[in-house]
Amino acid sequence: MSINASNFDHDWTLAELLDARELARVNSALTTLLGGAFSIEDETAHVVWGSAIADAQRAALVLELEPIGQLCAPQTVPAASLEAAHSLLQALLRTRLSLRMAASLHQEAMAEDYLSLRTEHARLQESEARYRDLAAQLEDKVKVQVTELEARQQQLFQAARLASVGQLAAGVAHEINNPLSFMRSNLGTLSAYVQRFAKLKEHANPASNAWQQLDMDFVITDAHEILSECIAGLDRIGAIVRDLKDFSNVDRAEFGACDLMLCLQQTATLVEAQLPPDGRLELSLHPLPAFNGMHGQLNLLFLNVMRNAIQAIQAVHRTGTVKVHCESNAQRILISIQDDGIGMSTEIQQKAFDPFFTSHAVGGGAGLGLSSARSIVLAHGGSIRLSSEPGVGTSVYMEFPLRGELP
Repeated sequence: MSINASNFDHDWTLAELLDARELARVNSALTTLLGGAFSIEDETAHVVWGSAIADAQRAALVLELEPIGQLCAPQTVPAASLEAAHSLLQALLRTRLSLRMAASLHQEAMAEDYLSLRTEHARLQESEARYRDLAAQLEDKVKVQVTELEARQQQLFQAARLASVGQLAAGVAHEINNPLSFMRSNLGTLSAYVQRFAKLKEHANPASNAWQQLDMDFVITDAHEILSECIAGLDRIGAIVRDLKDFSNVDRAEFGACDLMLCLQQTATLVEAQLPPDGRLELSLHPLPAFNGMHGQLNLLFLNVMRNAIQAIQAVHRTGTVKVHCESNAQRILISIQDDGIGMSTEIQQKAFDPFFTSHAVGGGAGLGLSSARSIVLAHGGSIRLSSEPGVGTSVYMEFPLRGELP
């Protein structure tokens, strides 16, 4: 701590060192020593205590070699008494000087400590403000990371759900393909047996009563038709199984070349059965360039959007149409899925892509359709937006890049 030199250089006055309270304390002692009246004057001969005395004898009050006042007493006062009273005042002045200097030093020390504390307080306030800013930035970063983690968690959930669907589809395909194989083989064998019956006509008498009574000509002809229809039905079941397996695409879980037009066709085949009785699904598909993506997730994307469109038509209880269109240019692939269903208000459109938000009644939807669709589109480096009007319908537009690196 630094000491202010002015405490030692200050010219102290008598009034600064001896106030009325101090003088009142020594008044009795001075009166006794001097035998009565006395006065104390400052360096300007101004009386600071007692009454002025004419023709008085004086004793100078000196402090650090400088006179600061004088003690005045009548000429009748003995010199020894005046000297004793003078010594008492001099001792009191030195004591008061030491106390005042100590008090000043203490005051300056307190002032410096106060200034130091204020400086430290200001520094702490600055640090606190900086920490608050850092905490706010950290909170913003945490919010961003939490949002990203939620998005990643949603994608993992979708991937797990898709993998489950794929495994289920693979198991169903395997279980159905086995009976399909032997049923088709057996029908082929049975068809050969029917052909043998037809050849039997060449060796039998076609005009015999037994042949005519059994109407074998009709039996053979109808058997051929029945077998043909059965084989066609089995082929249809096999095609559905292949489409289901291809839709789930369990064999391609990583990015690879995809035909988005084929994805749209396969998805349309699966959702067509969900249309209301008078509903229509119109496809306007144009060949698209190869696209680097995850086949299964893209199928899930189109499934969610088309299913939403069908539900929008079902909600208005009238004839409706879902239109699916795709095209491409030199930079992007453009896909739109439109419906003329119930539509969405502006408020609902703002929340349409939020996870778990749904405008359906309880049990009518989990609120993951458009949210998962958006996550899949973003994962493929694309963009998605929608345009809707209540009572008119909704259009969902998706764009995918043909150039640039994908995540």
